[in-house]
Amino acid sequence: MASAQVSSENAEQAFIDQIITKHSGQPGELLGILEAVQERHTHKYLPLETLRYVANKLDIPLSRVYSVATFYALFNLEPQGDNTVCICRGTACHTRNSRALLETLRLELGLGMDDAEEGGDSDKLTLTTADKKFTVRTVACFGQCALAPVVEINHRICGHVNERTLQREVRSLEREND
Repeated sequence: MASAQVSSENAEQAFIDQIITKHSGQPGELLGILEAVQERHTHKYLPLETLRYVANKLDIPLSRVYSVATFYALFNLEPQGDNTVCICRGTACHTRNSRALLETLRLELGLGMDDAEEGGDSDKLTLTTADKKFTVRTVACFGQCALAPVVEINHRICGHVNERTLQREVRSLEREND
C-alpha cells in the first residue's frame, strides 16, 4: 500500500512538473498551474502538500501560492463534492429570495442550519455533504441580475430559480449519481 501511495505521489508530481513547464513564462502562470492541478484532482481541490510542491518548483514563497489560492473563489482548499450548487447572494438575488433557496437546499441535502459560519449571514459559505456527492456554495454576485435569483449547478447558470425547480434539479442529479 505504501508503494501505491508513493507511485500516486510521483504521478501527481510528474503531472505538476508538466503543467509548470507548459505555463512557464506565461502571464498568470501561477493561476494556470493551480487551475490545471485542481481540475485534475479527484475532489477538485488543492491540498496543502500540492501548494508546497508548486511553491518549491517555482521557487516562490508558499505564502504567495497560498494567497493566490485563497484570493480567487475558483480555488478550493477542501475536497469538493461530485456536484456543485452555487447560490448567488447578491442584492438582486437576495431581494428575490435566494436565502430561502439556500435554506431549502441545506435541508434537502442534510446540511443543517447549525453549520452556518460566524454571523450566520451565509454570504460566503461552502459546505460539502458527508458522502461527497454535493458541495453547496454561495457567491457575492454572478453578474446575472436580470435572471435573479440565479443558481449555478455544475457550471450551468440557471435563472429565475424557485425552491421547487431547485429541488427538482438536485433530485435529478441524485438519480444520475445512483
